[in-house]
Amino acid sequence: MAPPRVLLCGDARGRLNQLFKRVSSVNKSAGPFDALLCVGQFFPDAPELLEEFADYAEGRSPVPLPTYFVGDYGIGAPKVLSAASRSHANLGFKMDGLKICENLYWLKGSGKFTLHGLSVAYISGRHSLDGQQFGTYNQDDVDALRALAEEPGVVDLFLSNEWPSGITNGAAKTDVPPGISEASGRDSTIAEIVAEIKPRYHIAGTMGVFYAREPYSNADAVHVTRFIGLAPVGNKEKQKFIHALSPTPASTMSSSEISMKPPNTTLSPFTAVEKTAGAKEAGKRTAADTNDAQYWRYDVSQKRQKHAVGDGDRLCFKYLSSGSCPRGENCNFRHDLDAREQYRRGVCFDFLNKGQCERGPDCNFKHSLQEEEESGSRNGNRSRGAASVNRSKECWFCLSSPNVESHLIISVGERYYCALPKGPLVEDHVLIIPIEHLPNTLSLPPENETELNKFQNCLKLYHKNQRKEVVFFEWVSKRGTHANLQAVPVPSSRAAALQSIFSLAAEKLGFKFNSLSTDGRKMLRTEFDGKSSLFYVELPEGTVLSHIVEDNENFPAQFGREVVAGLLNVADKADWRNCALSKEEEIKLAEEFKRRFAAFDPNT
Repeated sequence: MAPPRVLLCGDARGRLNQLFKRVSSVNKSAGPFDALLCVGQFFPDAPELLEEFADYAEGRSPVPLPTYFVGDYGIGAPKVLSAASRSHANLGFKMDGLKICENLYWLKGSGKFTLHGLSVAYISGRHSLDGQQFGTYNQDDVDALRALAEEPGVVDLFLSNEWPSGITNGAAKTDVPPGISEASGRDSTIAEIVAEIKPRYHIAGTMGVFYAREPYSNADAVHVTRFIGLAPVGNKEKQKFIHALSPTPASTMSSSEISMKPPNTTLSPFTAVEKTAGAKEAGKRTAADTNDAQYWRYDVSQKRQKHAVGDGDRLCFKYLSSGSCPRGENCNFRHDLDAREQYRRGVCFDFLNKGQCERGPDCNFKHSLQEEEESGSRNGNRSRGAASVNRSKECWFCLSSPNVESHLIISVGERYYCALPKGPLVEDHVLIIPIEHLPNTLSLPPENETELNKFQNCLKLYHKNQRKEVVFFEWVSKRGTHANLQAVPVPSSRAAALQSIFSLAAEKLGFKFNSLSTDGRKMLRTEFDGKSSLFYVELPEGTVLSHIVEDNENFPAQFGREVVAGLLNVADKADWRNCALSKEEEIKLAEEFKRRFAAFDPNT
C-alpha cells in the first residue's frame, strides 16, 4: 500500500481563497493528497477578510481537502470556535479535530490521533499564562500532550504554531534564513516538548519564512527529526507556504528503515543547549553537591521543575477518556476510577482535574459531580452495584479484570497476592497487592495486616538468603484506586544508607519525613486517617519514614522508585519505560522467581 500523502501549509491568515485555489491546483497536478495540515495563524489578520473566511466556515464555499488547523487565533476566531465547541457533533474529547464545516477541523488544545496510518501529535495556539479561552495553550495542554506522547510508538508528525527555540543550533548557517537565529530564542516550551516526544517531522509556522532544517538525531531514539518552518499564504517575498510530504508510517517500518540517518544529519539542537547549560552548572557545583550525587543521582526536584507535570494528584487524561493507560501503575498521572465514572457521566475533565474550567459557560461538559442516577431513579441501587463492578473490570490490579497481567502473578493468598511489576527496577522487584479493590494497605482490618506481614517476612527471608535487604514503600493518594506495596531488594552493604538517602531526597523536594522507629508500621496504621495523600517507606531495620502530602503539593508518584534507583546508581532505571520487557521475557522472569521463591512462599 502506498504511503499517505499530505500537504502542509503555513499561516493562512484568513486568505482561504488563495490557499484552497493553490491546494486544488496542486492536488490536481500532483495528487491526490489525503489531507491538508495548517500551522500558524489560520484566522484573518484583517477585517476585510472576514467575509471570505466565513464563506468557508459556514459552508457556502467548499473546502477541497480534509483540512486540519492548530492556529486558533485571529479576527473572528472566538465566534467560530465558540459555535464549534457548542455543536452537538463535537461533544466529548475529539482529538482528531472538532468539525467547523465539511472538510475543516480544529485541532483544539493538544492531542494525538492517527491520520491515514500516521501518528499525528499537536499543540494548538501560542504559549500563554493568562488562560485565554482561544488561541493559547497552557501547562495543562503541555502535560496532556506529554502523557499521550509517552504511549508506545513513534510520533510521525508534530504540529505547532511556534518554532522551537534553538532549532538553528548546529545547523548549516548558509541555510538559515536571515534574522532567524536571533528571533528563534523565544519561549522554550516547544523546544522542551519536541526534545521529549521526538517526532519524525516537526511542522511550524508564525516566523514568516520557509526553512527546512537538516535532519537531526535524537537522544535515546534511533530515528531522526526533520523540522519544516512554513511561510504565510500569499507572502510578498514569494517564500514557500505549501509543502508536500509522503512519509511511510513508522508503525509499518522495519527497525533498519526507521534508524537510517542521512549523511547531513546533525546533532540535536536541543542537546547542544542542554550540554552548554550543564557545563555552566557543573562549574558551580560544590564538593557537597558531588557527595550528594554519589547517592542521589536522580534529582526529583530538577525533574519536577523541568516538566511540571502532574506526578501527584493530576488526572491521567488517557485513562479517563478510554479506561486504560499503557503505562499502568507506573504512570506519573493519577488513575482514578471515581473520576473516570464522573467523566463518563459528562463531567468536564478540567473541572475534575483542577476544580474549575477556563471555558466557563462555553464548555459543553458538566461542572458539578453527578450522582449515580438522576434523583428518584428506581434503579439507583442497581447502578451503584454496576459502577462498582465496572471499576473492578477496568482496574489492572483486580484479579477479575480482563486488564490484569496474570502472567506476572507469583503468589496468591486469601487477601493479598504478589506480582512482578511492569518494568522492574531490579531483579526480584515485586508488588504486594490487595485482592479486593482497596485504596491503601494501611486502613485494612487486622486479618489483612497479618497476611501482609506474612508476605513481607517471607520476602525478607528470601532476600536475606541472597545477602540482600528489602525496602517497602507505598504511594497513597486520597483519590487513589487499587493499592500496591512495592518491595525492592537492595544489597546489604547499601541498606544502611537508605534512611539518609531518602531524607536527602525529601530535603531536595522541600519537606522532612516523620520518623517512627518503634513498631513503625503499626504506629502509622494508628495515625493514618485516610483523608490525606501519603508516602511512606519501611526500612529494613523497621523504621518507617512518612510524609503527609498536602492538596497543593506537587509530589512525584514514582518518588520511592527514583530514590532507590539513585542509591543503586541506576538512575536510568528510575523511569520504568527504560526497563520495559516483552511479554515473553516477563513470563520467563515470573517463572524463574516462582521457582526460587517456592521454599519461602507462604501459600505453597
